[in-house]
Amino acid sequence: MAPTSPRPPLPLVGRDGEMERLAALVGAAEQGEGGVLVLRGEPGIGKSALLDRLERQAAARVRVIRASGTEFEGEMPFAALHQLCVPVLEHLDGLPAPYRDALRVAFGLADGAPDPFRVGLAALDLLSGAAADRPLLCLVDDAHWVDAASAKALTFLARRLAAEPVAMVVAARGDGVARGLDELPGLALGRLGDAQARELLALEKAAPLDDRVRERLLAEARGNPLALIELPKAGGFAPPAPSPVAGRIEGSFQARSERLPPDARALLLLAGADPTGDPGLLWSAARDQGIDAAAAGDTARESGLVEIDTRVRFCHPLARSAVYRAASPDRRRAAHRALAGATDPATAPDRRAWHRAQAAGGPDEEVARELEASASRAQARGGVAAAAAFLERAAALSTDPVRRNGRTLAAARATLDAGRAQDAAELVSGIHTEVLDEGQRARADLLRGQIAFVAGAEGVTRGPELIVRAARRFAGTDPERSRACLVEALEMGLAVGRAAGVMDRVLEAARTAPPVPRPDVLDALLVLEREGPGRGLPALRQALTGGEGDGAGGEGWTRNPALATILAGELWDLDLHTRVVAWLVRTGRETRSPITARLGLAQAALSAVVRGDFGRAVAAIAEEEAIADALGDVPQLYPRVHLAVVRGRRGEALDLFTDVAERGAGQLIGNLDGAKAVLHNGLAEYPAALEAAARAVRGGDLYIAGASLPELVEAAVRCGEDAAARSALKDLAERAEAAGTGFALGTAAAMRALVDGAEEDHRQALSLLADGRAVPGPGAAALRRVAPPRGPPPRGARAAAHRP
Repeated sequence: MAPTSPRPPLPLVGRDGEMERLAALVGAAEQGEGGVLVLRGEPGIGKSALLDRLERQAAARVRVIRASGTEFEGEMPFAALHQLCVPVLEHLDGLPAPYRDALRVAFGLADGAPDPFRVGLAALDLLSGAAADRPLLCLVDDAHWVDAASAKALTFLARRLAAEPVAMVVAARGDGVARGLDELPGLALGRLGDAQARELLALEKAAPLDDRVRERLLAEARGNPLALIELPKAGGFAPPAPSPVAGRIEGSFQARSERLPPDARALLLLAGADPTGDPGLLWSAARDQGIDAAAAGDTARESGLVEIDTRVRFCHPLARSAVYRAASPDRRRAAHRALAGATDPATAPDRRAWHRAQAAGGPDEEVARELEASASRAQARGGVAAAAAFLERAAALSTDPVRRNGRTLAAARATLDAGRAQDAAELVSGIHTEVLDEGQRARADLLRGQIAFVAGAEGVTRGPELIVRAARRFAGTDPERSRACLVEALEMGLAVGRAAGVMDRVLEAARTAPPVPRPDVLDALLVLEREGPGRGLPALRQALTGGEGDGAGGEGWTRNPALATILAGELWDLDLHTRVVAWLVRTGRETRSPITARLGLAQAALSAVVRGDFGRAVAAIAEEEAIADALGDVPQLYPRVHLAVVRGRRGEALDLFTDVAERGAGQLIGNLDGAKAVLHNGLAEYPAALEAAARAVRGGDLYIAGASLPELVEAAVRCGEDAAARSALKDLAERAEAAGTGFALGTAAAMRALVDGAEEDHRQALSLLADGRAVPGPGAAALRRVAPPRGPPPRGARAAAHRP
């Protein structure tokens, strides 16, 4: 069908200043200096009109590409990014293979799980390549409806455009900007003043207005441009009501659509139910419903509500919502049924399944199975939010209560993975517990515990308790799963801290857990608690490495690598820690798991700090921060804190301490006390170091208590607290002897030299620590400590020695 001429642009009144700023953004991109601007404001305030005007003005000088979020695609991962990139995909083959593959996976063109960090970099390379010959203007409308994966990728892109000839303008409702977009440079659009509102109203010739109607319109619209344009078309003005302007404007669109012939209304409903904007799909679905497509298409265009040419596009997002919501449930189901029939099951099985689900009037096991398959595909692409939506709908359509519960649990799991703990909790609370078997009850407890822990506050301690309960439920039917739950609860307990008592309850549960063929980490920790380091640390090493001195063939730590990083510290084993870190980084990159990669990079930074390789530490921190940025998450603080304190950068460290205190609890706070001790000792602030180190040791947390003992010894010696120094030294020596590593024994010898001043201890410390594996961390500090104290050193002397 030949497209009709496009409708004239909406009037743009009172936006000269905004247009000047947008034009400056595009002008800077033409000079090679990219940038981003987020237009924020209420519905109808003129965001889309500004994008349209900017496109018309800039199209002769730059290449313009557009994308738009829709509420129907909010759960489809990378849908909006795909829209933006489709016009420039001819540059895809020119990207390096890893980036090319990352985008193909993200856009569903290849199998695999997308790496959000690599997708962001790949999209940046793609847009940069497209802008090489002609500057690029990227326009993203309705960003409040953009899917989470695209929002993170767009935020990642926007922060890195400064050196590219690319301008990006994003429009979003003021109450809907989220997922990192709210942190970008923004421009809030206010309502029009009275004179501007009267000017705009005068431009609209939809209906003659007498003075009283005009004044009432101005009062109702309150300076909202779209309200001033649309409300006269609804018969003069909408009566006063508590609904916001968006509701009144939507009512105007509904009134206009209701005046259309039945076929035109049916065509508009099909367009409103299909977020792809594919005219071929629209015409096919229309034929299925017996609609006279030619006549209906012309009438729909003439209404001004929709444009149909190479793409189906509503005049405003609220028009799409109005048309869809105005239809009865039966008509909406019929529209989705027609769209499902028109959708190719081979190329778009997930969209077809979703339309079939919306068309279902009641439980339908066949559709539920299709949605489960769609959820599996979505999860394989990293679309956990989409998987959660598919599974939740599949549960609602299930005919069998047992299957419904299983799908609900799976939906809650995916919802939690998508970062929506409260929604996951509501799903779990809706499960019919009377038909749960013991395994499902255990899964429900496990989920409740994980949700509670993520939710924070009281749930931080409640979470591990629920997971312990899940472990007890699994004990009779799945002992291995039971032990795995206890280890997860243990890791949570470490995050909470020993002082909260969670670890004690976990270990109590481990005492009565079913035995395993070979002692594991839980058994070793029970030995450590019962018999102390002398037998506990060798048992821990056996559980982690299988007794192999070099860790070869030891698979214990690969099952729980996050826990292993802490236990390697408890063992004073730098080599084991290095192997665990290397495995984490490699596995995170190979599996494209951002959680694993971020943990590995943070630990790699800590390892580099201990070895004195500040450059490698900074690089690892930067990479972890980049991945966090791509995910819209907060970077980890541990490595930045330790790098700052070892460098003796007081101001930076104190700022980070404040951040940790605001965000952290348990292990993080214990780690903070140990870091404070290092900083204050390095700056010769020994009373403060003594206080911090004493807190860190007293907490009794794994790794932190032992690692803080050298700081406690030094601070006590410098403060003249001989009894405290010798008590800490005794504890340190016992741990070092049990650990048996050169790092542990050398540090203990250095501390003895500091306390007693014996020449033999000096030489032993130098010999054991001479391999340089710990420079300038505790090992190097120990080497500096071997000189017997003759009064406090100059203030800041040790910190100065730390600086590169």
